Amino acid sequence: MHQPPPRLSRSDALFIDFDGTLVEIAATPDRIVVATGLPNLLQRAAAQLGGALAVISGRPLAELARILDGYTGAAAGNHGLERRSASGIIHRPRPDPALDSIWPAVHQFAAMTPGVTVEDKGLTIAIHYRDRPELADACHRIAEQAVQLSDNRLTMLVGKMVVELRPRMAGKGRATQAFLAEPEFRGRRPVFVGDDQTDEEGFAAVNRLGGFAIHVGDGNSIARYRLDGVAAVIRWLEDGLAST
Repeated sequence: MHQPPPRLSRSDALFIDFDGTLVEIAATPDRIVVATGLPNLLQRAAAQLGGALAVISGRPLAELARILDGYTGAAAGNHGLERRSASGIIHRPRPDPALDSIWPAVHQFAAMTPGVTVEDKGLTIAIHYRDRPELADACHRIAEQAVQLSDNRLTMLVGKMVVELRPRMAGKGRATQAFLAEPEFRGRRPVFVGDDQTDEEGFAAVNRLGGFAIHVGDGNSIARYRLDGVAAVIRWLEDGLAST
């Protein structure tokens, strides 16, 4: 049984997902609606936490920065492969050449399968099938074949109506641990909020480190706490600001 989460404390370090957590999931990634006050809310929350707030998303970091124009705090894109520190320093690896080796096969699959779109995110590749949920098995199979084609340099990550191919060093748990080594986050109780299977790595990381995780919406999760949806997350953030 999941419980409502405790309020955010001024001594916490907050890690928060984007799609499905801070904004409602849309039919395609470019059709999301961002509440006008969201960047300001995140900026204020980061200030209250002494900079110890990071938005951790599967979107590319540059895209996330553009969408959240006005929020200048810590963030991670491509499931943690690229990070912007609280002080604004960008950490980004070179793209894995294995992505080039699988691109033709994945692109051909999408071209021959109506309802499937492939997103080249620079450091990862996402196969979306939100308009055709019955294609999940086919998308998972092509992703598994792509992993084999990459000689297992890449791994497959299953999300909500999407499967992503990414280097093995990626992961929201690793991103969380990297942020916690930085001055603004060090020594704080980590809190991770997310809605998807891709967030479970972050949940596991904060649980190991004595913090707590909050799952958004329905579905199984290792998180101890739960919030109903995006509106509930925004209320929880606002309540935390009011009480810190």
